[in-house]
Amino acid sequence: MDLIFDFAALTGAVWLGHVIAYVAMGLALDYWNRRNPARRIQKLRRGEARRAAEIRQSLRALVPISALMAGGLVAQIHGLVLWQADLSLWQGLGMLVVTLILFDAWFYWAHRAMHLPKLYKYHRVHHQSKAPTVWSTYSDHPIDAVAHQAFLLLAPLILPIPPWVLIAHRAIDHVNGTIGHAGFEYFAAPGARRPSPGLCTTFHDQHHERFTVNYGNFLSIWDRMMGTISTDYDEQVQAREREERA
Repeated sequence: MDLIFDFAALTGAVWLGHVIAYVAMGLALDYWNRRNPARRIQKLRRGEARRAAEIRQSLRALVPISALMAGGLVAQIHGLVLWQADLSLWQGLGMLVVTLILFDAWFYWAHRAMHLPKLYKYHRVHHQSKAPTVWSTYSDHPIDAVAHQAFLLLAPLILPIPPWVLIAHRAIDHVNGTIGHAGFEYFAAPGARRPSPGLCTTFHDQHHERFTVNYGNFLSIWDRMMGTISTDYDEQVQAREREERA
């Protein structure tokens, strides 16, 4: 019973935390975007028209995401894992880096899978936002959300991931996802293009605009390896760098 109670309580707490972070960062970035209209990436589209629909869908999709994360936390807390996560601070920080790298690979291949014809019906909800906004981040079908975020449950079962590391991982992914969907570019820089594996908002914005390129999350490594990166991504980043310097 303790296990069930802990899972239910943590699911509710994690969902509430997600919603607070979603609204707070969304409002902050939305305010900043309105003050910097020249930084809009897709000049001829206004994704803000779908704000209400995206928020409603996000609140629903955050339920299974929160349940997956709560499951990972409960598994570690109750020792239902392959390795108990008894790590020092520095070991925990190292594990955080490992989770981010592994999740980037997970996200790429899960994302590619959701574009397959038999699965795309679940991913289509997210792609209704052709010009993404800060509210698009979790605008997913619940099955799509599970496919992308099942890592939150599975990774703690087989890796020594303390709860604080999983929470930090999710916080970083939330910030990254919100910025990636912001629709406005603030991070065009050499570190976001070749030869760097980093990326900026333009990367995921191109995915929403063109559908079959730029599947990655934190890094462009998998897209470059698999030939799915947009052929003009690096040039677009350089062009935005020049605009900012002008």
